[in-house]
Amino acid sequence: MSVFALGLNHTTAPLDVRGRFAFAPGQLPPALLSLRERLARAAPETALLSTCNRTELYLAGQAGHAGDLLQPALDWLAAQGGVSPGQLSAHTYVVENRAAARHAFRVASGLDSMVLGEPQILGQMKQAVREADEAGLLGTTLHQLFQRSFAVAKEVRTSTDIGAHSVSMAAAAVRLAGQLFEDLRQQRVLFVGAGEMIELVATHFAAREPKSMALANRTLERGEMLAARFGGQALRLAELPDRLHEFDIVVSCTASSLPIIGLGAVERALKARRRRPIFMVDLAVPRDIEPEVAQLADVYLYTVDDLSALVQTAGEKRQAAVEQAEAIIDAGVQSFAHWLDQRASVPLIQALNRQADDWRAGELARARKLLARGDAADAVLEALARGLTQKMLHGALAELNAADPSQREAVAQAVTRLFLRQSVHAPGGDEPVGPDSRH
Repeated sequence: MSVFALGLNHTTAPLDVRGRFAFAPGQLPPALLSLRERLARAAPETALLSTCNRTELYLAGQAGHAGDLLQPALDWLAAQGGVSPGQLSAHTYVVENRAAARHAFRVASGLDSMVLGEPQILGQMKQAVREADEAGLLGTTLHQLFQRSFAVAKEVRTSTDIGAHSVSMAAAAVRLAGQLFEDLRQQRVLFVGAGEMIELVATHFAAREPKSMALANRTLERGEMLAARFGGQALRLAELPDRLHEFDIVVSCTASSLPIIGLGAVERALKARRRRPIFMVDLAVPRDIEPEVAQLADVYLYTVDDLSALVQTAGEKRQAAVEQAEAIIDAGVQSFAHWLDQRASVPLIQALNRQADDWRAGELARARKLLARGDAADAVLEALARGLTQKMLHGALAELNAADPSQREAVAQAVTRLFLRQSVHAPGGDEPVGPDSRH
């Protein structure tokens, strides 16, 4: 089997390109079914990981059939984003086997994230694996890859300080807001969405005790539950255009495929605020806030890519943690590669076992006939043993006899390794010592 990772991320594609290929959680099951139909000919194992920073396909199929797998997968992904395969390939990467395992392990451990060591990606990867499993697309090879990814990620987080040196997007958003407004306790904050990222950002802002907090969500019940945790007010998403002017800080992160805060709504809000500035953070991919909003004089709009530049930190401790994590990943890659190599021998092992079973069944049937005819048991056993031995040695002896001079030495060495493994040589001599050495 071969394992591949095909995808695009924050290092290969800009925000608006990534947004075209983002899948909301509810879109994963039908997307996986569509992908399975597209790749039916190759019949691979498949998983789809989609986050703010990446969309990746993990594929496992028969070795030597990469062409039957990768091009159809690229074509399918391009169609999802409404671009040509050529346009998409300019932003994608493909890694195979060891490199694919290393990539998956680094992703799970937070080493391939915008924010070094961020923990959310591990949960997102586990969810992607559950979706693939429920769709019947997770076979033995990908199961091993992901379970080993999770184990490596756990060891990285427990054995290194990789997470301690990361600054989350949420903390960066609060820090930027604090630079714009002298006292966050005098500001009104609106959160749009009710997912994990909004919950994290709200937790950071709540610690700064803003004047008020509100949460707008498409589902009012979910919004009320989260708003209540922070002593805030819940709004319906439909109320947003009419109430946007009330808030000094707006943080949005929804799964909408289209912007939900348009240029016109922000212009009206600024007019009602008499040009008092609004600090806006768009953590969604695709965007929640129309990009043209950034051109307005009194709006300070930051996207997920903008924040990523602010959370990259340096220093000896961080570098040491990365080196420790990479060493753990190297060991994990080595182990997975060994397992994958062993898996490559499975079909041959199965064929050998079937052949041996056929030989045994044939010789037993012959022995039973001889016994039924009244032949002596010792003679029957001797014939059975001789028959099995001849069948076992026939192929090797035939290869030795048929080999040309240039190949004979290599064939002889192979036969020696396979059939004379228990023979040893006497110290200081050339004669084998063992049960077969007697003359």
